[in-house]
Amino acid sequence: MSTVELTKENFDEVVSSNDFVLIDFWADWCGPCKMFAPVYDKASDKHGDLVFAKVDTEAQPELAAAFQIQSIPTLMIVRDKVAIFAQPGALPAPALEDVIAQARAVDMDEVRKSVEQAQQQGK
Repeated sequence: MSTVELTKENFDEVVSSNDFVLIDFWADWCGPCKMFAPVYDKASDKHGDLVFAKVDTEAQPELAAAFQIQSIPTLMIVRDKVAIFAQPGALPAPALEDVIAQARAVDMDEVRKSVEQAQQQGK
């Protein structure tokens, strides 16, 4: 499966209409990003049930700023509209597979309860 290019125009639609989205924040000039790209693309072929997306931080500085991306590549995983993982650095294929497996195993009901509790405490 090919990756989806995220922009500020389509970001909300893609994230809200899909249950599980992996997002690679990258830039063309970034050496580690170029090393991670084939690993990410291969994983997208292997996990056809997930949405693999990319954000070019040079073309989409607003998105990079909104997610406080300090270092690239940064991988973020959004499940049910909640960011459950974000980590900078180029992951080797086995580590990416492990992260995907862990993200699949997350109990989203528990995550939603935690988010709700945090929001209640913040009021």
